[in-house]
Amino acid sequence: MTGSTASGSAAGSPGSPGSGTPGDPRAARTRAALRQALLDECALRPLEQVGVAALVRRAGVGRATFYLHYADLRALAVDACATVVREAVDALHAWRGVPDPVSPPPALTAFFTGLTPHAALYRTLLRPGGGGPLGESLHRELRERSRSERALAGAPEPELIASAVAASFTGVLADWLHGLIDAPPETVAAQVWRLLVVLHRAPTR
Repeated sequence: MTGSTASGSAAGSPGSPGSGTPGDPRAARTRAALRQALLDECALRPLEQVGVAALVRRAGVGRATFYLHYADLRALAVDACATVVREAVDALHAWRGVPDPVSPPPALTAFFTGLTPHAALYRTLLRPGGGGPLGESLHRELRERSRSERALAGAPEPELIASAVAASFTGVLADWLHGLIDAPPETVAAQVWRLLVVLHRAPTR
């Protein structure tokens, strides 16, 4: 939360996102088509009801091509959700100067309001409390971004505050998606923003 924006990228290994020739635009297009096909399928049915055959038909690729890039549908789902991780991290850092605890960055409100179309998929990968593969990825990326920017700013206890910020945001997001927090997206965005500002300003000594 030091007021900058950036986006990340993921490297992979065989059977995971990013496999294939590094920088190959055809491989990138294929993975993008598979990610979009999964999101489209999950808009119609739960992830556990999505089949590889229907998925590759929608994406316009062969079954062997799918397994060249992903070990299974769950690996594809995690990759398809990587964008939401980057958007969350960027939204929490989309401000300049001194943060206003009353008004969250517009990007943070837009992030929460934009989750609805694929909320069912996110709930599959982000368990209450912040567990699951999506939760682990979000916690890791957010903690590292917060830690590095707090350290760069010379703020105290970068590791401690970064862990608190990552755990709080990931847990609140997960619980909200699962209906454990009853609030419209605009409200929860404002509430979690105030919470994180307090964490950043909390005395640690």
